[in-house]
Amino acid sequence: MPRNSDLKKILLIGSGPIVIGQGCEFDYSGVQACKASNPATIMTDPEFADRTYIEPITPEVIEAILEREKPDAILPTMGGQTALNAAMELNRNGALARHSVRLIGANAQAIAKGEDRQLFKEAMLRIGLDVPRSGIAHSNVDASRIADAIGKFPLIIRPAFTLGGSGGGIAYNRDELDEIVERGLALSPVTEVLIEESLVGWKEFEMEVMRDCADNCVVICSIENFDPMGVHTGDSITVAPAQTLSDREFQ
Repeated sequence: MPRNSDLKKILLIGSGPIVIGQGCEFDYSGVQACKASNPATIMTDPEFADRTYIEPITPEVIEAILEREKPDAILPTMGGQTALNAAMELNRNGALARHSVRLIGANAQAIAKGEDRQLFKEAMLRIGLDVPRSGIAHSNVDASRIADAIGKFPLIIRPAFTLGGSGGGIAYNRDELDEIVERGLALSPVTEVLIEESLVGWKEFEMEVMRDCADNCVVICSIENFDPMGVHTGDSITVAPAQTLSDREFQ
């Protein structure tokens, strides 16, 4: 694709302070190669950026930086869930329009489709993919109704727009359902959780796909989880390439 010469200044949103298990790969992707034991040392190196701000990753702080620096665009995809949530809020509250700043790397519609459980489900159904039976809940009453419709436990609870699946879980009975849904709704910035039938025990595979703006796609890597579904990917050993898929299944 042709180089975009309109962009003179870009704001990269980092992932903020993290601990083990919160996606340190985002700091790695921000610096490409780590030459010091502390990623923050690289990220704040004056040779890496013209100006670096060590501030809370909140919409208010980012808008203040936009006002001061006047960048042409924001790249939110290097900072994980924290950066994506902040970028979406800046889009919702009109800050991007006020400062004539655009999102690059992913637009607001693409981020919403990937993070909003209902929009993602609808997108999968439109392209003919099978998805587990599920429903969107904004309260415990909604969750109970969806559980009745699915008709069996266990159930998977997935909050929308949370970091690393925070607030989600597997409910094996009504009491656990109420507890996990309440926690998930509290942690979701849009107060939304997806209740879906369990696929615990299924094999889990991942495909790393690169796609350009002309809709050309290539599978970079296939990954097989050593543990079945039900064990968080972050806790599971993974093997690349996938070992037990036949060529027919892979295709």
